[in-house]
Amino acid sequence: MLTLERAQRHLIIGALVMIAALSWAYMVYLARAMPPMSDAMQSMTLLTQTQLTAWGWKQFFLAFAMWAVMMAAMMVPSAIPMVLFYARLRRGRHSDMALYGPTTLFSVGYLMVWTGFSFIATLLQWALHDAALLSPTMTQVGPMFGGILLIGAGVLQWTSLKSVCLRHCRTPLGFLMSRWRDGRAGPLLMGLEHGAYCTGCCGALMLVLFAVGVMNLLWVAALSALVLTEKIMPSGRWLGRAAGLGLASWGMWMVLTQVAYG
Repeated sequence: MLTLERAQRHLIIGALVMIAALSWAYMVYLARAMPPMSDAMQSMTLLTQTQLTAWGWKQFFLAFAMWAVMMAAMMVPSAIPMVLFYARLRRGRHSDMALYGPTTLFSVGYLMVWTGFSFIATLLQWALHDAALLSPTMTQVGPMFGGILLIGAGVLQWTSLKSVCLRHCRTPLGFLMSRWRDGRAGPLLMGLEHGAYCTGCCGALMLVLFAVGVMNLLWVAALSALVLTEKIMPSGRWLGRAAGLGLASWGMWMVLTQVAYG
């Protein structure tokens, strides 16, 4: 027989999976709507310099929406264990059965942080576009800047900042017990704090997309899998460091190649 606790758990998982699935569906739609590289190259030769540098608020909003949806697609699956632990502790601490509202607020707080990250990423994309550092499809930087991004993301995987932030993400119970807040704003504040730790843990990896292609779905999926593995697998920390070594080595090769051959 399906107990009330299991029913609540299934409903929460279903809602989060639905958010991730809809986000992935939108990403696939955007990827299919993008023109092939050859068409983009041809279009670039037909545009004037003024047109190339014109990136208004409409383009900004569309790019921001893309980043926000992409962050939801990538980060919501890895947040499911934390949200479930929050719901479980909430159920144990309060007998009024007011579960879904606080759990929703916790999730909203988490997504708000990644939405803020998306805003910053969009500003960066705008700046790179105005500096003519993006590819014709406006989704990828050149090898020099891309190599620097890869080196930075790879090195960060070995830092104490990464370790501290990842530890909070890998131990949901410890985070919730030490950071618990009651009150109407408590769930939202807890979600914001968890989102901040998660951004410190994974934000640099998200910026790798500028080097490999913002709409490169294979890389989006690979980075999503890496983030999920780091958070839930026993060997996730060492796998993350191995990935960091690989990213840094790749970035160094890109930079040295660019310096040698221009």
